[in-house]
Amino acid sequence: MTVNPVDVISAPEGARGVENEAAARQWCRDRRIEDVECIIPDQAGVARGKLMPTSKFFGGNPLTLPGSIFMQTITGDYPEEDIAFAEGLTDGDLIFRPDYSTLTAVPWASDPTAQVIHNAFHKDGTPFEVAPRQVLQKIVALYAAKGLKPVVAPEMEFYLVKPNLDPDYPLEPPVGRSGRPERARQSYSITAVNEFEALFDDVYEFSEQQGLEIDTLAHEDGTAQMEINLRHGDPVELADQVFLFKRTIREAALRHNIYATFMAKPIAHEPGSAMHIHHSVVDLETGRNVFSDAEGNSTQSFLWYIAGMQTYIPRAMCIFAPFVNSYRRLTPNTSAPINVRWGYDNRTVGLRVPLSDAQSRRVENRVPSSDANPYLAIAASLACGYLGLVNQLEPDKAVEGASTDPVHPLPRSILDAMRLLENTPELVEIFGETFVRTFRVIKEMEHETFQSVISAWEREYLLLSV
Repeated sequence: MTVNPVDVISAPEGARGVENEAAARQWCRDRRIEDVECIIPDQAGVARGKLMPTSKFFGGNPLTLPGSIFMQTITGDYPEEDIAFAEGLTDGDLIFRPDYSTLTAVPWASDPTAQVIHNAFHKDGTPFEVAPRQVLQKIVALYAAKGLKPVVAPEMEFYLVKPNLDPDYPLEPPVGRSGRPERARQSYSITAVNEFEALFDDVYEFSEQQGLEIDTLAHEDGTAQMEINLRHGDPVELADQVFLFKRTIREAALRHNIYATFMAKPIAHEPGSAMHIHHSVVDLETGRNVFSDAEGNSTQSFLWYIAGMQTYIPRAMCIFAPFVNSYRRLTPNTSAPINVRWGYDNRTVGLRVPLSDAQSRRVENRVPSSDANPYLAIAASLACGYLGLVNQLEPDKAVEGASTDPVHPLPRSILDAMRLLENTPELVEIFGETFVRTFRVIKEMEHETFQSVISAWEREYLLLSV
């Protein structure tokens, strides 16, 4: 991936859609759009919202939904301890307003349908502090207040698997055009990608119709594991693209009787799936990458940024690895990092500095898993780097060889990770107490639900032995 942050600054506003309501009306008329999906990403990155006729969408009344959509767990439950609404918030309706720059087609719909991402607001017009998209917008605004513009480029790994109708059975690789499933790992194999050529043709076609840009597609290390890299750009726009890409890939796969899964560790003896995030930072006045000086050398700001990530990524781990399954990916002697050491072109550490020219100098956060909410993962990654910049933290020495010593160990469970976030005042201040408490009760309830399930491992080793 080649990052040129200057291109991002000069990109036209609303490049993927339209800029205002009048243009949105015309856009829908030109395409004879019948319905509009009003979508909102929740804490897990699931699309919530309403489907309404186009005439009603432009009818003048704002979309309203209960604030509890941001309290729902991945199992569809609601925590009994409604801390998020304890301060006078009685789960009344929130106001949702469309971001018209996200208006795109829904190419897999049977009738002409559009989709548009919405932002959540209190009735007084202030942003709803728990909504993930606005959490990210808030952190991007911190950079702007310092005269800076963060630039990111996400990479998404995922598996293609056979339809799994009974969750008690393990996932299996799907059958490709040869009529046979993969039986061995095919890292970077063009032939293995071509096994699913028709599926990826649909992915590219759907993406083009939505204005989404794929940089590269490759077969990853796992059996039927793929990776899609996105172009660099504005953090909110790139989070939107990851959010929409996940939906796009799942829909394209279903057309071919295949599941696409973004679970962090879907198959026991295969590598996990990550969402790597590349970062650079641009000076808004000069348009230059602040990670490089005029002579093309790395700057002190670059080292401060890395140090911030080293210091705070473990403390924000519950956002980078938000589910019980996420921590199965983070095991020693695999491609997944178990530390936040850093190094140049070194994939054995959590923070990799890829080979690049001076203007494209960046750092890659390899810790987040593919199941993470893209808005929150990018927000947390940016927050870690920001704290390093403003507090001028110093990193440790770059790792030159393979990193086998977890000098900066990551938490190994969601509950441990959640406690670390709650006990880090700098991150609580950035994210806000209401968001952190809301996230905690959701994760605690999800963990309790997981604890109620007896696993095959327990039946295998404990049933007749203890």
